[in-house]
Formats: sequence, C-alpha cells, structure tokens
Amino acid sequence: MDRDLTQLLEEWPFVPGQISVRVIEGKDHEPRIQVRLDLGILQMDVDGRPDGRRPEGFESLLEYQESRISSGEAFEGENDPDEPIDGVPEELLPEPTGEEGTRRFLSPETCRQLREEAQQYYHRYIALLVLEDFEGVVRDTSRNLRVLDLFRDYAIEEDDQNAMEPHRPYVMMMRARALASHALKNEENKVAVNAIDEGIESLRTYYDSIERPELFEQAGEVQMLREMREGLIPKLPVSQKAELRQRLDAALAAENYELAAILRDELRMLGG
Repeated sequence: MDRDLTQLLEEWPFVPGQISVRVIEGKDHEPRIQVRLDLGILQMDVDGRPDGRRPEGFESLLEYQESRISSGEAFEGENDPDEPIDGVPEELLPEPTGEEGTRRFLSPETCRQLREEAQQYYHRYIALLVLEDFEGVVRDTSRNLRVLDLFRDYAIEEDDQNAMEPHRPYVMMMRARALASHALKNEENKVAVNAIDEGIESLRTYYDSIERPELFEQAGEVQMLREMREGLIPKLPVSQKAELRQRLDAALAAENYELAAILRDELRMLGG
C-alpha cells in the first residue's frame, strides 16, 4: 500500500543547522533511533545491525565472515592451491598471504556489501554521539575498525584492501572521543584524559605502521583530540555552526586541509 509521509514529516520539521535525533518506541515495543533529514527520516535499530536484518542468521555480515574465519570455513582448500575457495573463482585467487596457509577470500561483491553495512553503523554512531550514548559510539566504531582489518587481511582485490583504509584515523579518533566523553559524563576527568592520550598514541602507532610518521603531526584527527584534551570538551556543540565555521576558516588560512576536511564534514552534518 502506498503511504504519503507528508503528515509525519510536518509533525517533525527539519531544522537547518541542527542535527535532529530522537528515540521512539517501535510497534514491537523496541526502541528505534530516528534522524530527521532534509528529505525525510532515517530510522535505525538501537542494537544489532541498524536495518534490523540478520545476514545468514548472524548479527551482521561482519560477524558472519568472522565466524567463517574462526571455523576455518573461509579457507577450505587452503592446503591445495588448485582447489578453489568457497564461492571464489580460481582465477581471482592470489598466492597465499598472511599467516602460513591463509588465503584471501573476500570477493569484490562481499566487500561492497560490507562497505554498505559499515555505512549503516557510521550513520548510527553519529546519531548516538548526538544522543550522548557514548558507549554505543564506542561499540559501533570498534566494530567498524574490525571491518577495516578484515578488508586489509582478507580482501582479494587490492582496491578493496585499501578502499576504506583512509577512514581508519577518523574512526579511531571518534572512538577515543567517545571514550573520553563517556568518562567526562561520569565526572572522571583523569580517565577522559587517559582515553584521549591513548587515542593520540594509537594514531601515532598507525602512521608509523604505514611508514608515514610525518603525517601524524599534520593529521586533523590528532589535532581534534589535542583540542579536546586541552579544553576537556565532551563533544562538539552541534548547535553552534558559527564556531565551527570560524575554526574551518582558521584551518584553511593555516593551510591545514586535513583538519578543514573534518570540520567541513561536521558542518555538512549540521546542514551548513
């Protein structure tokens, strides 16, 4: 049946410059997160996969693939280079990589599905940040970091191995920010500072691991965490676009394009 959403949208109007998020009770009496966008309403489950689906009976496609790895199913035929891996054409199989006997098995189509799933979790952890559900942000960012590890270690195509890797510093920063914000919410300032420091050091280790240590001091994510540490700010004030614009202008004037890109993303989420 076709249903016009006009009345629903009019009851909750979109406000430019503001991230509008709320928690409602679904027909099944379970909570749902709703985000008001300019063209509609985005609704997500609070727990599990945001769209409520259970691929292959698992909480998410990530958990399904991790289960295949832990059970060894993903590497059937790993001792026989002439035997194809489950669902992967032989011509796509590279030489064994990683630990002895480990073969890459994530097809381009599976990687596409995992990227789309990770995008759902991204939308949710941004909404949870606004709701100040910092534990939920930590859960979802930690989960998306596992997706990046899966691509890096098991994707067949090099493009898939690297497709989401540029997002790793941002996800790491958001996770550290949420850990610190949770501590600040509980008036545990020392714990918050430690969480920020650990996040900064994790970023330093990451840039060292990719042999680009010079990028550490230039990274906008590092500067964001340092600013938070200096001011012990639990979260960016989502209602103050003017402040974000001033910081963006300052970053551009200083030719700090990494920080500017992050601030621009924040403004875009605010509708600015």
